[in-house]
Amino acid sequence: MPRHRRQLPQLSGRAFLTDGGLETDLIFHHGVDLPYFAAFTLAGHDAGRETLRGYYRRYLELAAATGRGIVLEAPTWRASRDWGALLGHSAETLREANREALALMVELRDRAGGSAPHAVISGNLGPRGDGYRADSRMSAAEAADYHGEQIATFAATEADLISAFTLNYVDEAIGIVRAAQAAGMPVVISFTLETDGHLPSGQRLADAIRETDAATGGAPAYYMINCAHPSHFRERLAEGGDWCGRIRGLRANASRLSHAELDEASDLDEGNPDELGADYRDLRRLLPELAVFGGCCGTDYRHVEAIARAFDR
Repeated sequence: MPRHRRQLPQLSGRAFLTDGGLETDLIFHHGVDLPYFAAFTLAGHDAGRETLRGYYRRYLELAAATGRGIVLEAPTWRASRDWGALLGHSAETLREANREALALMVELRDRAGGSAPHAVISGNLGPRGDGYRADSRMSAAEAADYHGEQIATFAATEADLISAFTLNYVDEAIGIVRAAQAAGMPVVISFTLETDGHLPSGQRLADAIRETDAATGGAPAYYMINCAHPSHFRERLAEGGDWCGRIRGLRANASRLSHAELDEASDLDEGNPDELGADYRDLRRLLPELAVFGGCCGTDYRHVEAIARAFDR
């Protein structure tokens, strides 16, 4: 049974960490082949599952050592219909792949036992298209239909919530929220931002949050920012407003490069873990409700550990 679906502990003021940039870490540091960044494929065979166990185990240990909770994001960012089809999945085999990935998160939580009493399992969604470009868009109704398939699969597992990452326009976010509501699942929306602090669609982050809340009756449990460096959005947060209080999570990039530059880069820009930790510490003053922190592209265990140390200071 889901442990926290009815009451998410990260809403109670406790600090939670999550992992770093799963896909870039596995590709560049561990030599894992991930076509289309589809890490969910690893959960379907023994060697892949062992790779994922080793990856997540370090973050569980860090959470225990620092007295924090942890959000275990399933490696399912690419496990939706269109991306699954590119990898040869039928609707049924894709559902099974999502179930296998969630089962691995449950195994990790249960094995951690008392050292991870506040381990929250998240069914992770990614955008239907390219997270860096908003040139192919759906209506909210189309997005609810598309993402509703994966959400329904998660709802039948022990997932505590739905987390949608790297969203770049508001209609997709609204559709995801409505599909999660229909499935009885708490939902978190994470927007990605360009170097000017706006969504790739051009919309201001404040307006995207307000529009999503208005269209869904404030249904998202909270919002996050991911796949952007703190320098890209610090000034936007400094403008302030009630919308800042809706942001409870942050998974920033280690790199200061733009999305276009990251797309063209052949080498991984890992940034500086200690500098990123200092950036997160400074952002806490602008995000009074910040409770969940981790990393995105270019980050790994070192960055999340540095962020945890910075928060302690």
